[in-house]
Amino acid sequence: MSLLQPFGPNIWIVDGPIVESAGFAYPTRMAIMRLDDGALFVWSPVALTSTLRTAIDALGAVRFIVTPTCMHHVALPEWRTAYPNALLYAAPGSRDRRKDIAFDADLIDDAPTAWAGQIDQVLMRGNLIATEAVFFHRASGTALFADLLQNFPPDWFEGWRKLVARMDRMIGAEPQAPRKFRIAFSDRKAARESLARIHAWPVEKVLMAHGAPITGNGAAFLTRAFAWL
Repeated sequence: MSLLQPFGPNIWIVDGPIVESAGFAYPTRMAIMRLDDGALFVWSPVALTSTLRTAIDALGAVRFIVTPTCMHHVALPEWRTAYPNALLYAAPGSRDRRKDIAFDADLIDDAPTAWAGQIDQVLMRGNLIATEAVFFHRASGTALFADLLQNFPPDWFEGWRKLVARMDRMIGAEPQAPRKFRIAFSDRKAARESLARIHAWPVEKVLMAHGAPITGNGAAFLTRAFAWL
């Protein structure tokens, strides 16, 4: 399988190494989108190997790097070093968590001019754990979620971790919002306002950092996935 997996027009995904968080092993995934001017937009970067860098550079010049939540920060320093001329965008909370990283700009509810009209975005507000920036790649009809939707294979965890994962809705028939994130939505009115913008997108596919992608009927899937909200 190619390191860069095509996911639609001008979008590729890369599965990275496993990382540990709170004693749980998480797979990692990033996406790369090529803008109309040829510049590359990197979403949730994974560990940067020399092989991966060669493959990415063959697509175009990396100009924008975004971390969709403050929890997706592990690989940022190596990307900052490898692509010093790229603009690094911080999700809410990222600057506080990684004071050692020089971010160039902050993600807000509206896309900057550089990718407006090609990639839409909205901050999923009201959550005490993290404010996630959710994106929509128009050319491929893909919505991108970092942590708000997850789904692990039934045999991914063992022992007590498997029990906790099931209770947290990290394992199920299809991707779901983990229970801890549901509970953490202290301002559901703000969350529903953000979700309304997501539902307005003509979503065909849904890409997640921690779960198998949804490759069809994405809008209907999102309606089911967030019906609890």
